[in-house]
Amino acid sequence: MSNLADNTKTQQPAYNYCALPLAAYACRPDQSLGRVHEEPESENRTPFQRDRDRIIHSSAFRRLKYKTQVFVYHEGDHYRTRLTHTLEVAQITRSIARALMVNEDLAEGIALAHDLGHTPFAHIGEEYLKKCMEPYGGFEHNDQSLRVLTTLERKYPEWNGLNLTWETLEGVVKHNGPMSEKPHIAVRELQEQTDLRLDTYASVEAQVAALSDDIAYNNHDVEDGLRAGLFTLADLEQLDLLKDALATSRARYGDLRPRYLVQEMIREMIGMMVQDVLATSRKNLSDLNPQSAEDIRTAGKAMVAFSDDMRKKVDDLREFLFARMYRHYTIIRIYGKVDKIITDLFTAFMKSYETLPDNWQRRVREAGAEGDEALRARIVADYIAGMTDRYAIREHERLFDLYWDLR
Repeated sequence: MSNLADNTKTQQPAYNYCALPLAAYACRPDQSLGRVHEEPESENRTPFQRDRDRIIHSSAFRRLKYKTQVFVYHEGDHYRTRLTHTLEVAQITRSIARALMVNEDLAEGIALAHDLGHTPFAHIGEEYLKKCMEPYGGFEHNDQSLRVLTTLERKYPEWNGLNLTWETLEGVVKHNGPMSEKPHIAVRELQEQTDLRLDTYASVEAQVAALSDDIAYNNHDVEDGLRAGLFTLADLEQLDLLKDALATSRARYGDLRPRYLVQEMIREMIGMMVQDVLATSRKNLSDLNPQSAEDIRTAGKAMVAFSDDMRKKVDDLREFLFARMYRHYTIIRIYGKVDKIITDLFTAFMKSYETLPDNWQRRVREAGAEGDEALRARIVADYIAGMTDRYAIREHERLFDLYWDLR
């Protein structure tokens, strides 16, 4: 992407870059730094629209349907999967982005891409794959999301990856802020092609996607936890945020049936968090008075944020969910099974890469990884990280059930 600055000099199509006016600090597609591989832009869609569409049409995006959010997919049809969570994040992202007058397409694209690198079995699967990869440079799901976008998706004959714009890639890399730690493999490889400016903040659009992720998973984990019977509404009333949301819902509707009360509570809580983000972010932006997206990157702090009071309430909710949901014995019981599935698969594929499917064996050979253990481990991790829950279970059965192919 060293030629990105030159790409902006090429003739751009005459499209309307946004349906609504954009603020001065928003990212405009007609000022994009371009793509890794130069290509003609669409006459009808902006570069950020194309990024979003490429993400939606990717194989990794489809696989999110059968990847765990908290509950393994087969435990019930109404629990969130990684895909439904992603769509909920994207919806909240668009709402906040529009209210702040920034580019909805860019913000939504970052939201849709942020979890593409998640392993099967959610963070449990990531922890065990990370242990397997400790001797080989480690594993981190945010970095893996970037790796999916830049390397692993194979859709185009001219290049690997989706060839997204600099702004979308920057948002995926820095949506949680500047990178102070040593970057992982995907970021390092991309840095060789372009300067992602890892010491600066990302755009308002990326910051919106990050906060929307917090809003979505905190609220919907509450709903899923109630559905699973891990805690009750009475338990939730110990928390200020939930107590306020319940009180508002009861004052508005009186004595509601529990199922409707829960829905109203979740809607109220999302609304409270969104309104807090908007009020706080507008004040931050007013104080800074940024005149460009560059002013956002060099501001020295995030512009999109919760107020101190809301942050305290959100932290209290996280602590509650960690103790009562993420560490519940029904979830902990899954750990040992996931450990065995992930570790067994990694060990088997590292012992003999010929047990990988043909197309993944080909990737090993094309990379020259037959005799390079670290490189081979990275490809094995790519394969495992891309699995859905059910595919990982079936692969384990194929490899370790003595009678799988003999029945």
